[in-house]
Amino acid sequence: MTMLKNITISLAIITLAASGLTACTTIPSTSTMQTAIASVTKNGERYIVSAPISSFSDFILIETQFGKIPPRVVDMDTVVADLANYDTVFIGEAHGHVASHYVQSKIFSGLHTKYSDMALSMEQFERPQQGVVDDYLAGKIGEETLVHDGKAWPHYRSSYRPLVEFAKANGLPVIASEIPSNMVSCIGERGPDFLTTLKGKPRSWVADKLHLEDGAYKDKYYSFLAAVPSHSIGGDVSEAEKEKKRFYRYAAQVSRDDTMAESIAFHMKNNPGRKVMHINGSFHSAGLLGTPERLAIHIPGIKMANVHPVMVDDPKNPSFAAKDVKEGQYLVLIHPTPKRFVQMKNINAFIKRTKSKIDENRCAY
Repeated sequence: MTMLKNITISLAIITLAASGLTACTTIPSTSTMQTAIASVTKNGERYIVSAPISSFSDFILIETQFGKIPPRVVDMDTVVADLANYDTVFIGEAHGHVASHYVQSKIFSGLHTKYSDMALSMEQFERPQQGVVDDYLAGKIGEETLVHDGKAWPHYRSSYRPLVEFAKANGLPVIASEIPSNMVSCIGERGPDFLTTLKGKPRSWVADKLHLEDGAYKDKYYSFLAAVPSHSIGGDVSEAEKEKKRFYRYAAQVSRDDTMAESIAFHMKNNPGRKVMHINGSFHSAGLLGTPERLAIHIPGIKMANVHPVMVDDPKNPSFAAKDVKEGQYLVLIHPTPKRFVQMKNINAFIKRTKSKIDENRCAY
């Protein structure tokens, strides 16, 4: 039997009233939150938290400091006070998850109370749309124009509106940091040499250099490709051809990381002393690999933090893996999302009805 190793913790679990984030842009006050005393216990290669995650709006904050301390439950004030000491704070997200986006909003507003010269950097807006984002922040256009002309993500209003509105209300810049998605598709199909075909302004929409060297991030991405059936490289082709396709997909992934990192670096160099909070899909910043490691190339010695979401298997008995503690200074334990499909016929129907839309996003250059 695996021995249980107790780790004593007596700090707060944050829970959010379910009516808060998706229905409007206002952030619930702390009076809507409930606290409970919880502990974390190690059981083999997993850590068990003694309190449930009751709903999709609830979450538990865990301090790990990349495994330098025993995991402990903390409250939002503790998280914000610590993160305020960093130059750039990365908040990895579970795309579209209400609790994940609520945590982003609370950390951003909290950091601003401690350091007023802040900027928000977003994966969810592409570089060519920076002018549209700026016009919205300046009140020159309305939200519908921002969503359409700014090519906002489909769930902008429910997920990112609170962040952008906070920035707008407080006169804070928003960095449209991402490479255009069709260029990502081109790199994935034609390889990094695609960039040599870009001339003029379009070339400025992608990082000047892609860092494609071997290392921990490349190993992690290749493992991801192998583990996820929808991303694996199959078919009746040679191993050399499969390796070329894997590398092209890695180059496409890296084009996102390098472009976001370069966007942040440009902004920070042009605004000395300004701190940046950047939001992206959690893979891009977990363990300070991906985008953060490329930012460090641009600004050696920069002090960076990462907050990483973990979708638990059982919300009534939440737990996380021992390997998760190395993903960030803090983990955000959140409720699992429902299964997208149960039956194969439904998966096939989805593929059939979305094929044309997928094809639209392929290389158009």
